[in-house]
Amino acid sequence: MTTDLPMPRVGPAADRAPTAVRIVLNWGRRYSLWVFNFGLACCAIEFIAASMARHDFMRLGVIPFAPGPRQADLMVVSGTVTDKMAPAIRRLYDQMPEPKYVISFGACSNSGGPYWDSYCVTKGVDQLIPVDVYVPGCPPRPEALLNGIITLQEQIKAEHPGRARGHRPYAAGPVTAGEVTRPLVAPPEEAP
Repeated sequence: MTTDLPMPRVGPAADRAPTAVRIVLNWGRRYSLWVFNFGLACCAIEFIAASMARHDFMRLGVIPFAPGPRQADLMVVSGTVTDKMAPAIRRLYDQMPEPKYVISFGACSNSGGPYWDSYCVTKGVDQLIPVDVYVPGCPPRPEALLNGIITLQEQIKAEHPGRARGHRPYAAGPVTAGEVTRPLVAPPEEAP
């Protein structure tokens, strides 16, 4: 006979939790980040370099290459986000459990990079999913990713468990490639 345990209730009880419990919860979350890498272009090579022996972001408590989005806490989007890839990024982000964090790694994922005026490039991954930390560069060095991870860990340290993380835009409704495409030319008017 199996017995299902009740799910822990987060909310009012977490608000009344002692400070020591909050510190331990945040400490555990910030030093056990499972990364789901969404490498789309050359920045993904720099992400892989950050996980190798020379830079070794595992010493910061970051476990690289989660088996899938359902096991990941952190999504690192690195590379050019095209309108065709936008729904896949959004779907994988929605499959991640809460609390979840996003690092936008590189100029292309931050703002479109050198392809910002292309008809098929999304003008930044923040149009699809909420981003916690932006890492600039084209391509950014692995040290920049380490700095971005440390910045994210400081944000997690300051969080209050049980409270909403504030307004997180673009996470409410479904996203399709047509919704994120901003045409450069107005569509032609239909004849009556």
